[in-house]
Amino acid sequence: MKTIDELLAEGVSGKRVFVRADLNVPLDGTTITDDGRIRAVLPTVKALAGAGARVVVASHLGRPKGAPDPAFSLAPAAARLGELLGAEVPFATDTVGESARATVAGLGDGGVAVLENLRFNPGETSKDDAERGAFADELASLADVYVGDGFGAVHRGHASVDDLPARLPHAAGYLIAAEVSVLKKLTEDVKRPYVVVLGGAKVSDKLAVIDSLLAKADRLLIGGGMAYTFLKAQGHEVGISLLQEDQVPVVKEYMERAERNGVELVLPVDVLASTEFPDLRTKAPAEYTTVDADRIPADKEGLDIGPKTRELYASKIADAATVFWNGPLGVFEHPDYAGGTRAIAQALVDSKAFTVVGGGDSAAAVRTLGFDEDAFGHISTGGGASLEYLEGKTLPGLAALED
Repeated sequence: MKTIDELLAEGVSGKRVFVRADLNVPLDGTTITDDGRIRAVLPTVKALAGAGARVVVASHLGRPKGAPDPAFSLAPAAARLGELLGAEVPFATDTVGESARATVAGLGDGGVAVLENLRFNPGETSKDDAERGAFADELASLADVYVGDGFGAVHRGHASVDDLPARLPHAAGYLIAAEVSVLKKLTEDVKRPYVVVLGGAKVSDKLAVIDSLLAKADRLLIGGGMAYTFLKAQGHEVGISLLQEDQVPVVKEYMERAERNGVELVLPVDVLASTEFPDLRTKAPAEYTTVDADRIPADKEGLDIGPKTRELYASKIADAATVFWNGPLGVFEHPDYAGGTRAIAQALVDSKAFTVVGGGDSAAAVRTLGFDEDAFGHISTGGGASLEYLEGKTLPGLAALED
């Protein structure tokens, strides 16, 4: 995989460099609530602009239906990128149309522009090779060089991720290089004990990575909504907690395999349970009770791990040499149910291990709860991409850069 440093050594002054970034930031209307992904691409953009390249930044945001949708415009991200760079960043109001061509043509050496949401064009995500390839051809006409730096999208076989690099000289940006380096530490020559903390809502989203980790991890700590399917698999009452009944047989098999492999699989021993889901808009105080995880009342749902579980999980992390965490342990968006996620984050901070926060909601939680990002070994920008890498899958965006 060619690095951006090699590209810079060859010279990029005056060249149009297409940077496939991941500016898929969370928005409240037009307000960015977490700009971590924008800041993550800054080193690559600054290096290219500083070397005199004409930088064309492109990304997706959300899941528009292949047509323009103001709710998913990248305009706020472009404005924030300009603020962080301390320079004007022109914004093209389309992807490959008149505005995009004029915006790119107007760039001077060292200039940076942003294209509108790539997913506003149906060719970006099309499953038809010809349609996707045609869009990649149009994108290629806007650039001389391609730099992949959108780690959060490398598991997608999309036009700007998979097809475009084949049409231009290409290299990996600083973010992708850093992400791959970190993930190798979780899959090759891992320092032990290796502890993995998995949370989030659905166990089905994590089955493949659990399957892989049962041959690699020393301990697997389970929390979040997915924990209740595990508890059900043990024969416990889970009330009205989030449950994927159809996954219970698979989970049972995984629990048996963990025991055979000597992997310590740890489940919650107590939870915060309530008869209703909290109001995440008003953050009004919630009414809940702390109950044993094997005795959740039939009319209640578990919404966070309890204090005993927090202490238990912290103790299981304390002596680790490597820790990977993906997924919140409860409804962290509400202050009354953020304690479990906060406790895991604090345990990682207190640990002497190499700690990796696996993107997505986990990364958002770390920032929302006010933790210093530098206190962690690495905070990934791609939750789904990180998980698929750990599963052992070939990620199209990385494979395209290796050619």
